[in-house]
Amino acid sequence: MSNTTVGLVFLERVLYTTLTTVPCCIFLFINGTMLYTLRSKPVFRETCRYILLYNLLFADIVQLALSQLMYILSICRIFLTYPVCGVFLMLGNLTNPVSPLILVVMSLERCVAVCYPLRHASIITIRNTAVAVIVVWAICFINVVIQILLLLEFPFEELETLQMKTFCNTVAMSLTPLYYDYDRAYTYFLLVSACVNITSTYIAVIIAATSASTDKASALKARNTLLMHLVQLGLSISSTIHGPLLFAVSKLVLLSVLLRIQNVFYVFFIILPRCLSALIYGLRDQTIRPVLMYNLCCQIKLPGI
Repeated sequence: MSNTTVGLVFLERVLYTTLTTVPCCIFLFINGTMLYTLRSKPVFRETCRYILLYNLLFADIVQLALSQLMYILSICRIFLTYPVCGVFLMLGNLTNPVSPLILVVMSLERCVAVCYPLRHASIITIRNTAVAVIVVWAICFINVVIQILLLLEFPFEELETLQMKTFCNTVAMSLTPLYYDYDRAYTYFLLVSACVNITSTYIAVIIAATSASTDKASALKARNTLLMHLVQLGLSISSTIHGPLLFAVSKLVLLSVLLRIQNVFYVFFIILPRCLSALIYGLRDQTIRPVLMYNLCCQIKLPGI
């Protein structure tokens, strides 16, 4: 390989890294600022929907930072050991299902607010919200424990060294068919259940909106919020199909083309879905928006804010 070719390959690698790392860092800053905003005032810390939003954003930030770290390691051709790779994979498997589950809880909260307005304050309490959040994280943790048990079937004793010879991913771990079958079944069940739940609450709100006793403005706002949850769930699903879609494309194109397609998929299926939560929920909420903009501007008071 000539020096010119090596230089072009290095330049292309730097370009791809810059095009993904810069927007990722920008959105990590925005999401981090949103997290700080949600803990900065009592009204955010003591309101149920903001507690749920905090957990949604926290899971997105962990997933985004982990994905970017794995991407940089692959671009720099840094190979991990099998145990370290396993830890990263399990951390991703812990936080990835949190988003759809939290969206389900947020949809139920809006449905109760419209369909049972007089009982909303007694049903949607800080204590009940905390229990719901604990249940969500417990479900995700149990899933990780099961995957770890399945991961123990990996033949470590047959390896000459624990150092991986390729990039860290589930395919490189040479996991058993049982692991893939469980992971696929869990993912499909989770996403289908979340989609059915959010759609059902959306329909319930539409039906409630036709009732003469329902506050039309509140019902319309709740309907738009649930529609937004569906969009957000769709983005979560898009990040889930990233791996299978990339695997299907790998069967059709050359490796050099696949690496370029992988970068495009990474931006649209991994970065963007995890970055839009703060923008969708933060800029839309009239209570959060001025505080968020104030913090994004490094607490410099701007005209009109």
